[in-house]
Order: sequence, then C-alpha cells, then structure tokens
Amino acid sequence: MTTCFVKLQRDIVAISGTDNRTFLQGLVSQDMGRVSPVMSVYSALLTPQGKYLHDFFVAQSGDSLLVDCEAGRGADLVQRLSRFRLRADVQLGPREDLRVFAILGDGAIEALGLSMALGQTLPIAGGLAFTDPRTAALGCRLIGPGDEIQTWLAAAGIDEMDFDTYDALRISLEVPDGSRDMEVEKSTLLESNFDALNGIDWEKGCYMGQELTARTKYRGLTKRRLAAFQATHAAQIPGEPVRMGDRKVGEIRSRSGDQILASVRLDARESGTEQLTAAGEPLTINAGLKGP
Repeated sequence: MTTCFVKLQRDIVAISGTDNRTFLQGLVSQDMGRVSPVMSVYSALLTPQGKYLHDFFVAQSGDSLLVDCEAGRGADLVQRLSRFRLRADVQLGPREDLRVFAILGDGAIEALGLSMALGQTLPIAGGLAFTDPRTAALGCRLIGPGDEIQTWLAAAGIDEMDFDTYDALRISLEVPDGSRDMEVEKSTLLESNFDALNGIDWEKGCYMGQELTARTKYRGLTKRRLAAFQATHAAQIPGEPVRMGDRKVGEIRSRSGDQILASVRLDARESGTEQLTAAGEPLTINAGLKGP
C-alpha cells in the first residue's frame, strides 16, 4: 500500500491547568508520566467496577494535554472527568478547531520523520504527529488545524484514501473502535485487547477500575475477546450473533468490506472442533494480533 491519509471523525478535548497530569493519572489505565512533547499514549477511562467508558489517545501540546477520543462522545468524557476535578487546577473543554488524520501505508511513518517506536511524537504542520501507540501497523496520527495539515500532506505528495480501507485494516489487526466494538459499562479492557494494544500500564498506581482489571489478568478470568474474521456472506453484519452449532458464543461488533470484528468466547474460538457461523454461514478466523 502506498502512503495515504484518511480523515478521521474524532473529538478533541483539551485538559489544561497545573494539575492536569496528576488529575488524569488517578483515573485512566495508562501512565500519564509517559506523556511528553515526544511521547503520546493510548488509554481508557473505566467505571469503578472496571467496565469500559471511553478510550482515547493523549498527547502533550505546550502545557495542555490533548485527548483524541470517539466522535460525538467528547462532551460525555468531559462530564465524567469533571466529576473528579474537586479543587484540582484543571480545565477541560473541546478543541473544535483541531482535526485528526491517520497516515498509513509503506513509508508512512518515515514520511513524517517518525520511527517504529510506538507513541513517538513530533510537531508537524502546526500540530502533532505520532506513531500509533497501539500498533505501528496502523501508521501514525496527525492532530492539528485541518487546513494546515492538508496543505502539508499535499506538499508531501500524500493522497487521500477512503475510510473503509483504513477501517478494514483496523479490524484485521483486532483493534477496537470505541463503542462500535466495546459495550459502554459492560466490556472489560482485556476482552477488548487493550493489553496487546499498549493501553494498560501494569506498574502504575491505582486508577479507577484497576482492581478488577488486575484481577482479571492475574487470575486468568478473561472469557471472551475481540477477534478478527473474514465474512462469507452479506448478512454477517454488526449485531448478528456468532454461533457454534446452535449455541450463541459471540456477536459481530463491526464490519468493513469482508473484515469482521466480533466478540467471541475463548473456549469456542480455541476448540477447533466445530465451525463458527453467523447468519447461518461460516466465519473464517484471521490471524490478527495475539490475544491477552
């Protein structure tokens, strides 16, 4: 694949104030001490019971932290975080002037002057570019003023691609896309592949939902996870049950082209004794990422 870019529909939330980093540190799954002008991270906000609420990228711009989160859910993220502000010197608000682009394909990372080091960050085109912290197979991201970034991309000879091609690649790598693939207040991080995608720091101190997340890992309590499949029928769409024989063992969460991401019980995927189906037709398992 030649180097291309895709415009992503995302919300950007700015968190400023002298306590912004320590404020987030006690709430999210990744170590905010890693975030710097040269390093960005992938992280999540959970319920106290360890269930998924939001996932996002965190990058540093000046003294502020920029949170790249799911489109249409930025206001909910601000509302949830604001409940914990108390007397901390923290201000939260949308940055509607900023846009998010993904750059991928052969030579994408090098074209932006980055390396394969996950999360490595550089200033470009009035914004920030960073190697995708989840997997370098998804290239890199650019956050900044949309017009300036598009001018820079045009000068660099990087053409636009359609979102569906990017989405199919994401699915094949078993990377979730927010609430499309993770159920709010129901999914856990380990069943959503966060461990494989560098979204959890197992050495940091307490954060909201940490106890259940750690217990799930160290006691081997994960019973299902997101897995990539190839579709064999047009009726295999999000919401369609995945079955082993007559037994429901999962559900399709998202699809792009013939790529499907489904939440499936581990015992069903690993049994190898019976074909998994959806909409009465077989599903073909992709290699994808290694699970937790």
